[in-house]
Amino acid sequence: MAGRLIYLIGPSGSGKDSLLDAARTRLAERNCRIVRRVITRSAEALGESALGVSLDEFTRLEARGEFALSWRANGLCYGIPRKIDDWLAAGQNVLVNGSRGHLPATRQRYPDLLVLLLTVEQSVLRERLRARGRESVEEIDARLARNERFSEQVLAQHDPALCVIDNSGALEDTVECLLRCIDGESTASTPHQ
Repeated sequence: MAGRLIYLIGPSGSGKDSLLDAARTRLAERNCRIVRRVITRSAEALGESALGVSLDEFTRLEARGEFALSWRANGLCYGIPRKIDDWLAAGQNVLVNGSRGHLPATRQRYPDLLVLLLTVEQSVLRERLRARGRESVEEIDARLARNERFSEQVLAQHDPALCVIDNSGALEDTVECLLRCIDGESTASTPHQ
């Protein structure tokens, strides 16, 4: 039996990388692999376990068909190695840190995917983005507005293959919710108090 693609999306600063790091061992116990993305940003600036490449190298990899999925966002290029198709065919579940904007194209290629939408209360997200120091206040405000519109659109679709995970509270709680979603025990989290 083929594995399932698990597509984690959420705004920058929502804690996707922290969640994946915290859940890595428990996901492996469930025969679920976390994919290492390829990104056109230096390894020192990534903030995640990804392979940083130049734009030229990314373009070469993409032209050779080395990516199962690829997209551009926020001035960067992102790629998911095509080896995920081998893992899925071998019956392993595969979790990727995806793109909200690339979700429709991903759904076309992997129609039975499970979408995990990581959400965070706006006030918490604003503080996390400020603490990172990568963007101006205006850029943060624009990002928060885009995030709210996108989340509303995704939630309005009433997708049965969508699991909403609130990461406003303790990371351990978020990991438990993630695992329940992957195990098929939950379709949505309740906000943390």
